[in-house]
Amino acid sequence: MMMPAVPPVLAAASPEHGALYNFFHSGAFGILLEGGIFMIPILLLLILALAVIIERYRSLRLLETDPTELKEQVLALLSEDRVEESLEICDASRGPVPAVLSNGLRKYLVLRRLNYDRAQMEQQVVTSMENYGVHIVAALEKHLPILATIASVAPMLGFLGTVQGMIVAFGDIEANIGQQNIVQAAAAGIRVALLTTAFGLVVGIPAYIAFNYFTGIINSFVLQVEASAAELIELVSLRMTLAGDDHQDAAS
Repeated sequence: MMMPAVPPVLAAASPEHGALYNFFHSGAFGILLEGGIFMIPILLLLILALAVIIERYRSLRLLETDPTELKEQVLALLSEDRVEESLEICDASRGPVPAVLSNGLRKYLVLRRLNYDRAQMEQQVVTSMENYGVHIVAALEKHLPILATIASVAPMLGFLGTVQGMIVAFGDIEANIGQQNIVQAAAAGIRVALLTTAFGLVVGIPAYIAFNYFTGIINSFVLQVEASAAELIELVSLRMTLAGDDHQDAAS
């Protein structure tokens, strides 16, 4: 296989004088140049994957708080019909669970002040929390499709680079039959061709692991949100039932 062209500024410099020459022909950068043109998109995918991993890790770490104490406080206040205080606690907290609870409480408070029917109120609170939960999940999953794409595309680009390299290598072997040892010619070309596969897997495997890791964290958030929403709806329904019974007793 033909080696990649050396930039003119490097070709003019002799190996004895060129620290720059040595940089471009040794270490990771030298391997990158050896792998051919398919190394460039794989390298760009690596940079993009690292950016997404860092961004999602920092964002999700900020949300990793235990909502148990918050839920206990909110449910305790709601049992005493202190909706405004419950809403203030949720608004002051951070995370998907407080956000969904805050949305449900705000909806419940507005509808109650408008004297909505109990059945309509419960249905609208449930619908509002479900719709808001969809937006929460979408925000949590932000950029994850990029990681999934990188995990699939990087190895495929590596295989494509290897196939292209093998085609060139066997073309060189065919052109040099009888002039040099075929094994030596094949070994050098195949080694260079396999570099893209190795690099593609180096990029794709961590991206796949990171995607599954973040997906697991998000799923745990979703379960917490669903459980908290169910508890809130149950308590709201109970409060509305008790309020209806008290109203009937007072009327009689």
